[in-house]
Amino acid sequence: MKQATKEQRKEYAVKLMKKLNIYKPYIEGFIEENNVCYFERYAGFWAFQDEELLEKINKIEEKYNCTVYAVTHDFAEFGELYNFLIVTSYKEDWDELLIGDNTTKYAYAYVWNKTDNDCSEFGTIVINTLYGGLRRIG
Repeated sequence: MKQATKEQRKEYAVKLMKKLNIYKPYIEGFIEENNVCYFERYAGFWAFQDEELLEKINKIEEKYNCTVYAVTHDFAEFGELYNFLIVTSYKEDWDELLIGDNTTKYAYAYVWNKTDNDCSEFGTIVINTLYGGLRRIG
């Protein structure tokens, strides 16, 4: 099974970002500078503004051979969560990475529970899009 290249993953990530209607300057920053945006309650910020977050993105991409294209940051009763939306190296997975046609979508993500790292895992989360931003709602 041949894995997708970094360039192929990035190209597909851009398609997903457009499907999510992410604010155009964030898509352009990803295309031109490989900058990932993270969102808190729909408001976007550049990940490079947070050294710990940028380091975590790099570690996830290296360890799992994937591409992180967006991050949401939330708090739940079980911890502080960073949800890394990713494109895997396996093209056969790509049709399932982002499902939904309206503002609410199911996205494949690596969820980092910063409060309890042992509870970090891959899975599907529910996100909502609004005004070019993202928010995890489930």
